Amino acid sequence: MSQETSIELFENAKIRVVWDDEQEKYFFSVVDVIQVLTDSADGRTYWKVLKNRLIKEGNETVTNCNQLKLPAADGKMRLTDVADLEQILRIVQSIPSKKAEPMKRWLAQVGSERIQQMIDPERSIQQAVEDYRRKGYSENWINQRVKTIEVRKGLTDEWKRAGLQEGRDFAILTDLITKAWSGKTTKEYKQYKGLTKENLRDNMTNIELALNTLAEASTTEISKRKNPKTMMQNMQVAKEGGDVAKAARNQLEATIGESVVSPNKAIDSIKPQDELPFDDGHENEKF
Repeated sequence: MSQETSIELFENAKIRVVWDDEQEKYFFSVVDVIQVLTDSADGRTYWKVLKNRLIKEGNETVTNCNQLKLPAADGKMRLTDVADLEQILRIVQSIPSKKAEPMKRWLAQVGSERIQQMIDPERSIQQAVEDYRRKGYSENWINQRVKTIEVRKGLTDEWKRAGLQEGRDFAILTDLITKAWSGKTTKEYKQYKGLTKENLRDNMTNIELALNTLAEASTTEISKRKNPKTMMQNMQVAKEGGDVAKAARNQLEATIGESVVSPNKAIDSIKPQDELPFDDGHENEKF
């Protein structure tokens, strides 16, 4: 089962959302939705009281709610009550709030957009481009970033074909690729850039993105030809793919006389004349 967690905005309030590929459903954090509806600083207390009341009334919506691990405020993954679209709409109906109707429309829209993206994956890419533009990234950087999404998808598809599991296997191999060309694991790279929950690729400079793309594309092509069968064989392929980009990095650095692995964030490296007229800050992204 593949699950993808994202942060969706409703009237500038963050709501944690999980898309489950197997069930083809969205699951919404119940506490986050309640917090928005009630303007409460602690939606958990309200949910606890409401849940007890609904259980006493024999409401099956609460009984059927699931728990998934979602990122908490402290950055740790914690079990959180979640509800699918139908369930969360019933919960919303149980809460007296002037935001109830706008919330229902928003929930329906989120579900509809995902369905449209599944029918036409290009819509998802187009949405990502618009999001990056709003955040102030240059067109050149956005073009690079979109290419990394395409290449990454090709790599993960190859790993799935090889029988690897999403999650731990993918993380280990990604670390090997990143370490091979940059000299840093993904965690070390994020720390070097001063990142916490932010997406590493969203904070890479154009050159870093290009090298990372070369590393992942090379790994994909090597894997297709060597057809690794075990995790150890895939780890060796990942290192070989990363080494291709390392060679390119070494040659470039020898020419320009400085390291291209930078502590700078991408948004900080954009030249004023390349920037678009937007001021929004940048947040995490699901690719």
